[in-house]
Amino acid sequence: MSSSFTLSAPIIAYLTEVNEAEHPALTACRVETANHPKAMMQISAEQGAFMSFLIRQMDVRLAVEVGVFTGYSALVTALALRQNAGPGGKLFAFDISEEFTDLAKTYWQQAGVESTIDLRIAPAGDSLTTLASEGYAGRIDFMFVDADKPGYHDYYEKGLTLLRTGGVMLFDNMLWSGSVADQSDQSVETVALRELAAHAKADPRVRAVMVAIGDGLMLVTKL
Repeated sequence: MSSSFTLSAPIIAYLTEVNEAEHPALTACRVETANHPKAMMQISAEQGAFMSFLIRQMDVRLAVEVGVFTGYSALVTALALRQNAGPGGKLFAFDISEEFTDLAKTYWQQAGVESTIDLRIAPAGDSLTTLASEGYAGRIDFMFVDADKPGYHDYYEKGLTLLRTGGVMLFDNMLWSGSVADQSDQSVETVALRELAAHAKADPRVRAVMVAIGDGLMLVTKL
């Protein structure tokens, strides 16, 4: 989601100004995607800055992304991985659209991080299962999910299998433009997000917190 749910445009502009400067390839990707018919699917610059900070603070070496779109969040992650681990970091990026990810590759190449990103075009649930079978269960440091909302519960459970103890999953759009607080909204997407939030809160395997960054981020740490 490109806009921040609780913040005005001047505040967003101020945050962009005072945060660490974007890599030029990030700026180019964000600007081009802003003109895309589905621009609302891209995360905001301040959300990207938060993710980069978190990834570097955690010294993440192995990461997963579910839902790539035009590649902005994957580029944020890959650049942070390069700072942490040089060429040894790896991002497994899952999407079902070659159209969107072909654009993403352009910016990954501009930033010189294409070798850090293992892009797999297939249903994300299948890709997560495959990754576990390849020996990555219990090894992933960080996972970002910004994809189909009815699939979030499946990605949560499969992500927990992949995550190491102390690893973190981020789920985007958890406020869904405020719809989650409107009990009259019983759409499939809104109900799925409410159910995931309740599930994570009650799950003894994790510690979870939701924050109003972007369109709502839920952070889940595996205990």
